[in-house]
Amino acid sequence: MYINMDIIKITLIGGQGKDGSKENVDRFDLKMGDIVSIVGPTGCGKTTLINDIELFANRNTPSERQILINNEPVPENFTFDPSKHPIALISQHTNFLSDLPVGEFLTIHAKVRGSTEIGNVVNETIEFANKLTGEAIIKETAMTELSGGQTRSLLIADAVVIGNSPIILLDEIENAGIHKTKALELLKQYEKIFVFVTHDPSIALLSDFRIIMKAGAMQKIITTNAEERLASDELRKMDDILIHFRTLIRAGEVISESVLKESFETQTQ
Repeated sequence: MYINMDIIKITLIGGQGKDGSKENVDRFDLKMGDIVSIVGPTGCGKTTLINDIELFANRNTPSERQILINNEPVPENFTFDPSKHPIALISQHTNFLSDLPVGEFLTIHAKVRGSTEIGNVVNETIEFANKLTGEAIIKETAMTELSGGQTRSLLIADAVVIGNSPIILLDEIENAGIHKTKALELLKQYEKIFVFVTHDPSIALLSDFRIIMKAGAMQKIITTNAEERLASDELRKMDDILIHFRTLIRAGEVISESVLKESFETQTQ
């Protein structure tokens, strides 16, 4: 398990961009329950920022940023000891060396984490994952046989339920076929800090605020307002239409113009 301390917040203290100039954002806090998105064009430094958080940077990375927990610097043994690390990073690279069945893989992790009701925890994890992906995950499937969407869904569920990590970083989950709006609705039920690296407007507008990146530096922070919440509702309807048609295509259905119009009319009512 992670270090025995109550994490109330983490603080990011700004450093420098790629050209060495000071970041516009001096510092900001992430409190338990916050959902934040990191946005910006390709190559703007989003992944670098999320890596700084995951590594608990202490002016020792090229960005010269510093991460604090509860206003205090993070001890070095905390940073490099996996048993004390409170962060789970779900990256775009999810290849497995193990071909264990899903149920056995989760059981081993639950035992390592000291879970007492292992069977229930494993079932809860798979149930959670199946709410995120359109392709059902079963216990007997080998980890190496999971699709990208199934893998990412399972890792998110594993981090939330079994790992119980208080801080979860998610790198571009929209590319894995995950039901984005449902994922955020489910994650909001847990009192954790969720940080998304994303290009997706739905995820960005469903977040509490977003960090704008450019040239390797944090440019500004935008708090999601009421008008943007309304816009996110309209985007959700579009996403639901795309998910519906993805399901039809997977099932071998032929898509007609009338079916398309009917779906739009249903979602816009």
